[in-house]
Amino acid sequence: MCELAGVSRASYYRERENGAGPEGDTELRDQIQKTALRYRKYGYRRIIEVLRREGCNASQHRIRDLLRKDNLLAVRKRKFVVTTRRDKHFLVYPNLAERLELTDINQLWVADITYIWLKNEFVYLAVILDSFSRRVVGWALRRDLRASLPLAALRKAFEERQPGPGLVHHSDQGSQYACHDYINMLEKKEAYPSMSRPARPWENARCERFMKTLKEEQIDARQYADLAELEQHTAEFIDQFYNRHRLHSALGYRSPEEFEQKVARERPAQVMPAGMSFLRHKEIYPDVH
Repeated sequence: MCELAGVSRASYYRERENGAGPEGDTELRDQIQKTALRYRKYGYRRIIEVLRREGCNASQHRIRDLLRKDNLLAVRKRKFVVTTRRDKHFLVYPNLAERLELTDINQLWVADITYIWLKNEFVYLAVILDSFSRRVVGWALRRDLRASLPLAALRKAFEERQPGPGLVHHSDQGSQYACHDYINMLEKKEAYPSMSRPARPWENARCERFMKTLKEEQIDARQYADLAELEQHTAEFIDQFYNRHRLHSALGYRSPEEFEQKVARERPAQVMPAGMSFLRHKEIYPDVH
C-alpha cells in the first residue's frame, strides 16, 4: 500500500496514530496514566502488556513517549548493602540451587534480608520467595538482625505452603541462616539448606531482584513514620499487589498467583522434588548415557 501510494511506512504509521486527533490522543493518554498509577511504578514493558490486555493498539514507542512526557517512567536507584555476615562457628552448606531444574512450586525457596530506613531508625525485612513462581511465601519485619527475624518469615512460609519433603532452601551464608535454630527448623520439615558463596549476590538473584522491586515500587515512593505504618503498606504491596497482580516477564507476563493457578491445572497428579542438571556431564563423561 505504501509503495502504491508513494509514501514511507513511517509516514503511514504516524498518520494512523495521529489520525484520531486530539480527542483520541487524550483518551490514550488518560488510559496510560490510569494504568501507570494503578500499577505503581511498573516499567514501560509491563505497562504496555497491561494496555494490550485492555485492547490498546498504540505502538510501543508512542506509549513510552507519553510515559516519558508525563514523568511516569520507573526510577532506578540504590546500591547493594550487606545485611548478613558469616559466622565461622556455624556450618556452611553447598550451593544446591544453581543445579536445580524446577518443575513445580515448593521445590526451591530463596531467602534474603534487607534494610529499610524510616524517619528515625533502620528496620530490617526478611523475605522468602518460591523461586519457581516468584511468589512471596513468607516475610517479617523487625528492628534488629537477630535470627528471630528470618525465623518468623520461615514459620509463616511453612504454615502457608505446607511443602513436602525435598524442598531446597537457599540463602547467603549469614549467621541468621546458618544458626542452629534455623537449620533445625529446616531439618524438622525435611528441607535441605543451600547457600551462596561469599560476595556473590547474583547466586541469589531472584530474591535480590524482589528486594529491588519492593524498594523501587513501594518503599522509595513515600516516607514512613514508624514500623507499624511500614508493616501495613508492606503487607498491602506483597499480599494484594505483588503476589496477585504484578506481571513478570519471566512468567509470560503473569502474576505469581496466576502462574501458579496455570501450573496447577497442567501439572501431573504427583510431583517429584526438583531434579539436578550438570551442564558439563557429557564433556567429563563422554561414554556415560
